[in-house]
Amino acid sequence: MQSIDLATQTTFAELLERTLDADFDEQFPERGTFRRKKSKDRFYWQFQWREGTAVKSRYVGPVTDSSITDRVNRFAQIKSDFKGRRELVRSLAAAGLPVPDRLSGAVIEAMGRAGFFRLRGVLVGTLAYQAYAGILGVRLGARQLMTQDADFAQFWGVSENVGDEMKPPLEILKSVDDSFRAVPHLGDPFVSTQYRNSAAYRVDFLTPNRGSDDHQGKPAKMKALSGAGAEPLRHLDFLIHQTERSVLLQGGGVPVVVPRAERFAVHKVIVAVERRDTAKSGKDTAQADSLIQVLAKKRPIELAEAWKTAWEAGERWRDKLEKGRARLSEEAQAALDDVAGKLAEAVRRRRRR
Repeated sequence: MQSIDLATQTTFAELLERTLDADFDEQFPERGTFRRKKSKDRFYWQFQWREGTAVKSRYVGPVTDSSITDRVNRFAQIKSDFKGRRELVRSLAAAGLPVPDRLSGAVIEAMGRAGFFRLRGVLVGTLAYQAYAGILGVRLGARQLMTQDADFAQFWGVSENVGDEMKPPLEILKSVDDSFRAVPHLGDPFVSTQYRNSAAYRVDFLTPNRGSDDHQGKPAKMKALSGAGAEPLRHLDFLIHQTERSVLLQGGGVPVVVPRAERFAVHKVIVAVERRDTAKSGKDTAQADSLIQVLAKKRPIELAEAWKTAWEAGERWRDKLEKGRARLSEEAQAALDDVAGKLAEAVRRRRRR
């Protein structure tokens, strides 16, 4: 896989920083106050402002997230700069970084403005895969970037307890394309986890199924999504447990939260085995293969630890990992062997200290 030059990587990092600043500036008006709050032994930021005689509040994010706390501290200095950011987006697109199709970009931008990522939601699927190009400094294969859907995920517990909510997903999607309609869920016709437009573009909302198999096939109602549904899926907790920030090349840049790249790669190894659709299974394997080869060079220890975490999750996980690994290229399989050795050596060094 071809690396992008250092100047392009630096430009991407600058765009990411500036889009996060701009997003923060748009989410919170100047007349307000950030306050540290505590919930279940964890501290988080809350923004409070007054409308008439009423005091209103909005969840901001955990204090432990340095990118948020830094912006809280610099809030008075943060200013939007759309025109300058748009030029950075154009230069990055010209350098070969992936650009989402217009509808996907508009959908993700609308979800971001509505507060989905602020409420600790995560972009998953192929659109998340696109976001790794700039983070990892590589060009991704065009076939692996094609998609006709957008997938959004959130932990049910986060949605239930975050203390804030966005507009209903259908309202947000119809602001992008009025032809979007809710698709009734087979397990509960009064709840929707999926939305489609007249061109069959699909938007799915997902949540980890960490309970019994009784929850599989039944939609979960998500408080932070105004009570809209999300499809419970196995293995999704592993995918979105650790996240990182990136930016999609749409407009002046759209800041997003995506799974850590190494978890995304390992997760794709697993789901490729579970897919009944041969084409989608092949794309899952191709995405995992590409990321594994890059991560083996860029984040070898992190990749090995993600694989180890999945391996230790149980016999079913190990069976899927073994079957999925067998579908990878010889180069990717060799890369996994190499990072496993590096992790073992790192552990030995830590023990000797």
